[in-house]
Amino acid sequence: MDITLFLALLSFAFVASVTPGPNNLMLLASGANFGLRRTLPHMFGVSLGHSFMVFVVGLGLATLFQTIPVLRRVMLVVSVLYMLWLAWKIAHAAPPRAGQAEGRPFTFLQAAAFQWVNPKAWIMAIGAQTTYAQGAGWTAAALVGMGFLAVNLPAITLWAWLGTEVRRLLSDQRRLVVFNWTMALLLVASLLPILFH
Repeated sequence: MDITLFLALLSFAFVASVTPGPNNLMLLASGANFGLRRTLPHMFGVSLGHSFMVFVVGLGLATLFQTIPVLRRVMLVVSVLYMLWLAWKIAHAAPPRAGQAEGRPFTFLQAAAFQWVNPKAWIMAIGAQTTYAQGAGWTAAALVGMGFLAVNLPAITLWAWLGTEVRRLLSDQRRLVVFNWTMALLLVASLLPILFH
């Protein structure tokens, strides 16, 4: 891959990673509810999990979905149901007691596994591989995956950090409830472009 194409990939990966979507909205909520330090495993799970997914998609998983279209529909239904459940969990998150949020943030493995049911992650992975991978094979797939790995963590860190800044405003229980419901509704709204694409 030449340097111009790689820079274009980095630009695409950064914009795709920093724009609102399920991962970023959940990281914002996690930063607000648990703080940046407790959200770190979630952040690393998103970044490494999605980069690995991009690599695997480049190895041919996208071809499988094109060959067997019903798999894509099944995956979409499972993804939507799972994200609706997550929105419900966010909306009903318990208010903090004595400075600590109840519950636990996503673990590294939970966040990495979430990439496989995140419709935006699939669109980003397939779009990146079909647009920026020059040729087939593991080298092209790996370069696109590494492009995402290089810019994803800094992009998503902005959302988790913003959540920690919002946390100060959420010391009032009513504000926290409004925030959690707003995050849940935004998560559901993030599904609409994917469902009607």
